[in-house]
Amino acid sequence: MELILWRHAEAEPGEPDLGRQLSAKGEKQARRMAEWLHSRLPDSARILASPATRAQQTARALADMSRRKFKTLEQIAPGATAQELLAAVGWPGSRSPVVAVGHQPTLGLAASRLLAGAERPWPVKKAAVWWLSSSDGDGLEQAVLRAVINPDLA
Repeated sequence: MELILWRHAEAEPGEPDLGRQLSAKGEKQARRMAEWLHSRLPDSARILASPATRAQQTARALADMSRRKFKTLEQIAPGATAQELLAAVGWPGSRSPVVAVGHQPTLGLAASRLLAGAERPWPVKKAAVWWLSSSDGDGLEQAVLRAVINPDLA
């Protein structure tokens, strides 16, 4: 399985939290990362997004560019656990690549759980992508980090 953890781009401050929109900088970040992802993802990739407006806008940048739809999932909303996110994306069993557009600390906790075997508060920069693959090593399912990129480098 290919799992792409994508943190939402920079958002404006404000309340309510779920309604916060991307800033002008965040819109540029989302477009830049969407271009990077679009050139690398197969047509079979699925896009899943948190219901938070900033995550929806981030996912929409890729969906519009690739002419794909995205699905909104409560299981990756702010405050979700790493386990909820991994269950929602179907790790490690999904055959199609999955892009999960979500939040901190959930994304960092999920990445550390998969790569280090324990949930640690790993930082994931706004709009950054962590691309992981499942691998069958010695009969055990394990995660392999393929790429980490942020909008400054895309």
